[in-house]
Amino acid sequence: MNFGFWKNRRVFLTGHTGFKGGWTALWLTKLGAKVYGYSLAPPTTPNFFLITKLRKILTKSTIGDINDIENLKKEINIAKPSIIIHMAAQSIVSESYLKPVETFLTNIIGTMNVLEIARNNDFIEAVINVTSDKCYEVSKKKRAYKETDRLGGRDPYSSSKACSELITTAYKKSFFSNIGLASVRAGNVIGGGDWAKNRLIPDFFNSLYKKKIMYIRSPNFIRPWQHVLEPISGYLLLAEKLAKNKNKYSDCWNFGPSPKNVKSVSQILNFLKKRHKSLKFQTNDNLNIYETKLLQIDSTKSKSLLGWKNHWDLTTALIKTSEWYEAFQEKKNMMNFSLSQISSYEDRIKKIKK
Repeated sequence: MNFGFWKNRRVFLTGHTGFKGGWTALWLTKLGAKVYGYSLAPPTTPNFFLITKLRKILTKSTIGDINDIENLKKEINIAKPSIIIHMAAQSIVSESYLKPVETFLTNIIGTMNVLEIARNNDFIEAVINVTSDKCYEVSKKKRAYKETDRLGGRDPYSSSKACSELITTAYKKSFFSNIGLASVRAGNVIGGGDWAKNRLIPDFFNSLYKKKIMYIRSPNFIRPWQHVLEPISGYLLLAEKLAKNKNKYSDCWNFGPSPKNVKSVSQILNFLKKRHKSLKFQTNDNLNIYETKLLQIDSTKSKSLLGWKNHWDLTTALIKTSEWYEAFQEKKNMMNFSLSQISSYEDRIKKIKK
């Protein structure tokens, strides 16, 4: 990863008020990029965007709907970015059952709007569409999903992300001859500042600090856990590669943890319980939604062709996550604290490079 690549580079980031989008925006500004954010208002209270006072350091922050193509086009033309990173999405599986139409509109039409605008602007060098590891059709084979595996999705969220992938491929083959275009799929991300409903880490810390029993749905389900900075480092590395060689890197890419980070929900909770002994939890699946029991993705392609690496193991990721929420409870300056965690991650990258 070439940190200097981002100095003064104009980046249009959708979904910047979300958990992953917020961390991406903060890291890009730390690297010297001029970040133009476009997103709905933060989806939860509290939220990473407001806690870190992220708006103050962005070049521009626009609260807008990704489905409003005219407003989106206006903001992209104002920003004139060389890189677009599209993260805006309805990203919760359980929410997609409650709001299927909204999920499909945002995750499909929103993607199409970004790509339709991008293809008609010659100032854009590269576009990255952030989808999900849940875009793959559930397989009975107990192995990690590769980029060449069949797309699918039984629930509205997973299906919408598979559709977003198909749209990306269609635009790439039909229109993007002069612009790099890639899609990225990541495993389950954890880290400080996530308060989304029905996610393991936010549910854990919400229950802990409110002194309530935590109810878990599927303790034996296995997921590819990784700190949020892991896939973001992959997205930034890929953007650099795309800008320099669009023909070689315009493709789909997995960014998942090493196999030893693929753990069950109960294993994650047991680790966190060692640090936070007061929490009590019990199994109670009252959502009655379908989710695959085993999910893991193969990142061999990203590692061999991009030179991407995992830098924090699961223990480190969980410790960093716990430390963030503890700092928040202690009312520390959370922008500075978050930046210190990014610096720690950067130091790890630089150390491995040597």
